[in-house]
Amino acid sequence: MKILQVIHSANPVAGGPIEGIKQLAGVLRQNGHSVELLCLDGPTEPWLTDLGFPVHAVGPSTPCYGYSPRFVPWLRKHRSDYDKVIVNGLWQFGGFGTWWALRNVAGSYFVFTHGMLDPWFKKRYPLKHLKKWLYWPWAEYRVLRDAATVLFTCEEERLQARKSFWLYRCREKVVNFGTAGPIGEPGIQRSLFLERFPEAQNHRLLLFLGRLHEKKGCMELIEAFGRFAEAAHAGSADFRVVMAGPADSDYAHAVRRTADRLGLTDRVIWTGMLAGDLKWGAFHAAEAFILPSHQENFGIAVAEALACSLPVLISDKVNIWREIQQDGAGIVENDDGPGTLRLLNRWLALNPKGRGDMRLAARTCFEQRFEIQQAAQSLIATLQGTELGPT
Repeated sequence: MKILQVIHSANPVAGGPIEGIKQLAGVLRQNGHSVELLCLDGPTEPWLTDLGFPVHAVGPSTPCYGYSPRFVPWLRKHRSDYDKVIVNGLWQFGGFGTWWALRNVAGSYFVFTHGMLDPWFKKRYPLKHLKKWLYWPWAEYRVLRDAATVLFTCEEERLQARKSFWLYRCREKVVNFGTAGPIGEPGIQRSLFLERFPEAQNHRLLLFLGRLHEKKGCMELIEAFGRFAEAAHAGSADFRVVMAGPADSDYAHAVRRTADRLGLTDRVIWTGMLAGDLKWGAFHAAEAFILPSHQENFGIAVAEALACSLPVLISDKVNIWREIQQDGAGIVENDDGPGTLRLLNRWLALNPKGRGDMRLAARTCFEQRFEIQQAAQSLIATLQGTELGPT
C-alpha cells in the first residue's frame, strides 16, 4: 500500500502524533508499504528536512485553524496516487479539507482522533467547547461520519469519545498503537545525560518528559513534590524531579515560579526539550517515569519509558492506565494533588525487590502491548479491510 498521512503540523513540539507517524513509517516500509506526509506547514520549516519520507507541505496556513487554499486542490489532484489516506487529529482544517476533497470517494480516508474527543476538554474549557459546537455539525461530525473507519488507540479512548457531543456517528475501531524501543548504548546515553546535567548526579530521579501543559498535571506534580519533600520521609531528600520538555509558555513559567516558591529550586531540574541520546539518557538515568495527566490519549513517552524498563507513575486519566495496572508495570492514582502525592509516597514505600519486579513488568508490558511492530501489523490489517470505492 501507498499511504498518505495527513497532519496539521510536523513540528515535534506539538507532541506525540508526528512521532508516532515517523516511527510507523519505518516499520511500514519494512513490511513493503510506503508512507508520505501531507501537512499545512510552510515548505521551508526546518523540522521537515529529516523526517525520512516524502513530505508535501502546502502551507503556510492561517493561525489556529490552519486553513490553506492549496490543501484541497492538492489532495484532489493527487488522491489517485495513494491507496489509503489517514487524517491525524481533529479541529484543524486538515481533517475538514480531507473530507471536502474526498467526500465522494467511499472508504477513501481514515481518522485517528488522538484523544481530541476526550470529555476533559469539554469540562475544562466550556467556552471553547461551545465554540466547537458551532461548527461540529457541519465539519467534524461529517469528517467522522464519512470516514471509512475512525481509529482509537485503546478502548478507554473509544468510550470517552462518545461523551463529548450527542451528535456522534462513526465506524469505530480500536487498533494497537506503540513506539519503537530505545536505540543506542544505555550506559553511554546515561552518562551523556548526567554530564549535560550534573545537578542530577548521585540522586534518585523521577522523570517527567513531555510538553509542560496544563492537561499534563505539571502544577500538581510540582505541588505534590513540594509536600513530599516537606514531609521529610526517610530517603525523600535523595529525590529530584527532571522536567524535560519545552518550558517557554506562560504556563511553564508559572510552574517554575511555583517550584521556586516551594523551595524546590535545587530539587527540580529543567532540561528543556530532549531528543536522541539525551532523551534516552534521561530514561536510563531515572528510576521511574511520572505523568499525573488530566487527559492523555495514549502517551508515547509512557510507552518509551516502559521500553526502557522504567516503571510509570501515572494518573487514571492516561487512557492506557488499565493495561499498566493489570501488568503491574507502574502505579496508578487520581489526577489531583492528593493522588499525585500518593504516587510519590507509594513509590518511596517500595523495597528494592518491589522496584526490581516492576522494572521487569514494565519491559514485558511494552513488548506485549505497545511495541511498534505490533502497532504496524494492527494498522495494516485495519487498512486492508476497507477498499477504496468508486469516485
